[in-house]
Amino acid sequence: VMESAAAETARLMTTTTAEDDDLKEFTLRRLAAVPNVSIFHAGGPLSWDVELSRADAGGVSSVSVSGEVKPLPVIGAFAQVMGGTAEGGYVELKVDVSYQSRPEWLEGDYDSWIAAWD
Repeated sequence: VMESAAAETARLMTTTTAEDDDLKEFTLRRLAAVPNVSIFHAGGPLSWDVELSRADAGGVSSVSVSGEVKPLPVIGAFAQVMGGTAEGGYVELKVDVSYQSRPEWLEGDYDSWIAAWD
C-alpha cells in the first residue's frame, strides 16, 4: 500500500500544479487503507512521513513514505539483536519511488510538437 500510494503521487506530481500539501493529503488518503494496528502501522493516520520532490530537469519526481511498525515478539527479538529497532521496539518501514515523466528517447519540447500541426 505504501509503494502504491507513493507511485500514484509521483505520477500525479508530473501532471498537476497542485500544492504539496494537497499532494500529501492525496497520499495520506491512500495510506488510510493500512489498518491502524501496530503490526501494520503505529502512531495513527497522521504519523506517516511523506516527502515530495518535484520534477527536476530530467523530469523525475520522487516520493518517499515512511512509517513505524511494532513487530510481533519473535520477529521483534531478532530485530533488536540486529540493531534494527528504535525506542520502544519500533521498526521503520520506508518506500522511495521515482517517476520519470519524460522518457529519454523523446525529443523536442511542447513548442516543437505543436509546430508539426501548424
